[in-house]
Amino acid sequence: MPAGEKLQYLSGFGNEFSSEDPRCPGALPVGQNSPQKCPYGLYAEQLSGTAFTAPRRENRRTWLYRIRPSVVHEPFIPVQTGPYEHFNGVDWNAQPPNPNQMRWLPFDVPTARTDWVQGLRTVCGAGDVRSRHGMAVHVYVCNAGMTDKCFYNADGDLLIVPQQGTLHVLTEFGRMDVAPNEICVIQQGMRFSVQVGGPSRGYVLEVFDNHFQLPDLGPIGANGLANPRDFLTPTAWYEDRELEGYTVVSKYQGHLFEAKQNHSPFDVVAWHGNYTPYKYDLAKFMVINAVAFDHADPSIFTVLTCPSHRLGTAIADFVIFPPRWSVQEHTFRPPYYHRNCMSEFMGLILGRYEAKEEGFMPGGATLHSMMTPHGPDAQCFDVNTKALLKPERVAEGTQAFMFESSLSLAVTKWGEETCQKLDANYHKCWKSLRKHFDPSKP
Repeated sequence: MPAGEKLQYLSGFGNEFSSEDPRCPGALPVGQNSPQKCPYGLYAEQLSGTAFTAPRRENRRTWLYRIRPSVVHEPFIPVQTGPYEHFNGVDWNAQPPNPNQMRWLPFDVPTARTDWVQGLRTVCGAGDVRSRHGMAVHVYVCNAGMTDKCFYNADGDLLIVPQQGTLHVLTEFGRMDVAPNEICVIQQGMRFSVQVGGPSRGYVLEVFDNHFQLPDLGPIGANGLANPRDFLTPTAWYEDRELEGYTVVSKYQGHLFEAKQNHSPFDVVAWHGNYTPYKYDLAKFMVINAVAFDHADPSIFTVLTCPSHRLGTAIADFVIFPPRWSVQEHTFRPPYYHRNCMSEFMGLILGRYEAKEEGFMPGGATLHSMMTPHGPDAQCFDVNTKALLKPERVAEGTQAFMFESSLSLAVTKWGEETCQKLDANYHKCWKSLRKHFDPSKP
């Protein structure tokens, strides 16, 4: 892929945008979406992310002006398991339920040539793609680019969190480079291909219900958390490339299919609409925190949310724990001991997390299922109950995140057995928590 991405400010979800490759000025039709003859002999094609009759404030669609319509391909056929065996046709009922706290050591990057879509492994999830309700957590481990191949997900949106290695993402809308401590979202149905410069690893949150959106700010007011203007979307860039045997991989109803075609799918010369891929730099997150005593709920660290039909309850939230000042008085400052009606999957992008430092490492993960207790290990508790409380920087050089869901997540066989990264000793970090209770000392 040619070097150098060119991006434009998304400046808010739902706004209309337009872009055309400068090699073809005037490629965007004027005054209508599908004229009898498009400029440059292009085809008009609409990509719809919501129902046609969705309310205007929620309606998502983009018009693409491309060299060939995307319908030009051979029939889709099921993919044989092969390199996709840990991502293709996952059954949430294959493993018995396990409510224990789980921690994974960093996932291994394979030594054999593995591209991004071949390197997807499903860790946990819940729901049903046919009824469009649920979510899944995947990791990717790869070391090679996708050669004459693209991927699209018919089941929902993908939120991609690189941990090691920059992803060079080519989409129908243009190009994005996504480095560790950045994220990108590829929405349902959008075709993309990923190139890497070496060993790469990261996390993926997939949602089936709805699209990601910015959380409401409520009493916070107009500004704070992730600001809309910091989200970027690609600008149009096309390639007119004919070749035999280009592969389009589709994820449909949880299963993978392949179709062949004789040209690149990245032949969109111009586009306009409000349904696009986008990226965001996590360093631009405006942190809100307590400045007197106690904790504000971790929801104040929500970057993006996929809401359910229950008010204030998410199918999935993407939450980060960035560098920040901690200043609370008379307060145990690390995360408190907790049982939650939500499922919490955490990963570490870089640095050292403030609790359980010995086993929670970049490229690894934890899962605390709903109502399973969790919290700081014994050492963290001891240190922070005796510490002199003064203003201090927390998580400097660190970025942890959480995928939080109202669904009860099932762990896959790959996550629990095959990957061989599940830490059987995780529960021991709490075993040395001792009793301090003394009724004679109030």
